[in-house]
Parts: sequence; structure tokens; C-alpha cells
Amino acid sequence: MTDNVRPGPKAGYPGRPLTGAQLTVTSKEFTEQIVLGQMMGIVFEAAGAKVIDKTSIQGSIGAREAVKSGTADAAYEYTGTGWITYLGHTKPIVDPQKQWKAVRDEDRKNGIVWLPASTLNNTYALALNSANWKKLGVRDLSDVAALSHKKPGAVTMCVENEFATRNDGLPGMARAYGMQVPSANVRKMTGGVVYTETQKGTCAFGEVFTTDGRIKAMHLHVLADDKHFFPNYNVAPEINAEALKKHPAIAEVLAPVTKALNNTVAQELNRKVDVDGEDPHEVAKNWLIQEGFIKEG
Repeated sequence: MTDNVRPGPKAGYPGRPLTGAQLTVTSKEFTEQIVLGQMMGIVFEAAGAKVIDKTSIQGSIGAREAVKSGTADAAYEYTGTGWITYLGHTKPIVDPQKQWKAVRDEDRKNGIVWLPASTLNNTYALALNSANWKKLGVRDLSDVAALSHKKPGAVTMCVENEFATRNDGLPGMARAYGMQVPSANVRKMTGGVVYTETQKGTCAFGEVFTTDGRIKAMHLHVLADDKHFFPNYNVAPEINAEALKKHPAIAEVLAPVTKALNNTVAQELNRKVDVDGEDPHEVAKNWLIQEGFIKEG
């Protein structure tokens, strides 16, 4: 990264504590992750570090392994993904703080440190367009389960490939709610296409992320997870333990930024990229300047 930036008035730390450090940041390949990865890299730059950008790695496992192995030093990750996908648990912890602590404590053995989480909770949900919202009269996932028994043909879903197979995705959701969704009623596609197809009504229901800016832009209606099946996916910095030991200032540099993140912020920043077509790096940088975490020059 080559930004000419310095700490802003709300950076929360003195001087440039990462001067002399070379840090590699990574992320998964979807919009929110790329924006968060850029954000992390830019605040490291402002604190004096030279930053290598390895964001937008395909799939969850790739970015995770980069941090675990030390190929990358840091990433923003989700507590639910840590608990279910990486640590192999099947039941989420309902309380967000307890979920974060459990992941933090168990992941230490893997040489990974989880810094405090934000309230940004990018969890899964099902959504439908306005016409189907009125027509089907469903308001939560229990309603969808009831509909799947009453009118099986009415429950068609557009989902990503990963969601179709994950324990915290469609199979687990169907079991938890007693949904009957034949494989013929499930259409698999890439994430961006799910939103457009759900908006068009190709499928009655689409798998969405609760922080996605396209939900509001496309006037989609999100159904309540009334049994709290989906885990908390609060975003938190995931740091290689050796990197943090070498550069402990990483924690204080990231703390105010992480604290400022929430679902409203995420939806707005994601919208700027996915709907307005803006560059993720510039979106991240402009928000950091606006919030006073960095300044140019």
C-alpha cells in the first residue's frame, strides 16, 4: 500500500508506534472483507508500518491459513466462522461476548490472537422481494418452515454454493426449523447473483448477509431468525500471535476502528462498493478520514 497518511485526531494512540514494521494484511474475496482488509492496512500505514496487501483471497480457509501460518499478519474475521468453520463446533453460543471469548480462548493453541470484537454482526439471513413479502405473508424462519409443509412448491431458494453445504448454512437451518426444501427447489449461484435473482423473484427466498448494502438498495425484506439458529458473526481482528508479540501496538492501533464498526456502517460502506461502484480502498480510506482515525499528508 502506498497511501500518504498519518494518525488522525481520534486515532487513540501517540506518535507512530508501528514505525519500522512490515505487516501483511489479508481478507476473503467478498466486498465487506475487502473493505475491512483495506481499512486495516491503511491504519497500519498511518501508524508508520510498511503494508503488504494480500486481501481478496478466495474462500474462508485461504485467508485463515495465511494468518495461521504467518504468511499474513492480520485480518478481520467473524466469530461465528471461527467457532463453526475453523474450530469445528456445531452449536453457536447465543451471547455475542461469550461467543467471542470462547473463540479467543480456544484459538490460542493455533497461534492466533483475537482482539476485541465490534458490534458489526454479518450473519446469514433469508430475504424476499416486496411482492413475495406481501404474497407469502412470512415474517420469520418458522413461517418459512410452516410454508414448506403447507405449500412445498412455494419455498424456492437462491443460495451460494458454500451456504448450501455449511453446518451453519442451509442444511443446519433446515434441520433446526424442520424445513422441507427438496434439492430441486434450491438454486446455487454466486453471491451477487443471489441478490439480483431474489429481487426479480426468480426464487422466493434468497440467502443474504445482514450487513449487505444491497438489501436496502433493492428493497428486500429480511426474515427474523426467531430460533436464533445462525451464529453471531461479529467481526474482530484475528492476529498472528508472533506478529502481535513483535508489534504489540497493533492492538491499540486497531481498537478504536473496530469499536466504531457496526451494521449501519457496514451496510453503507458495502453499498458504496456494490451499488455505487466505488473502489473498496477509497471507500475504506474516506471513512477512516471522516471518522478522524487517519489524515492525509
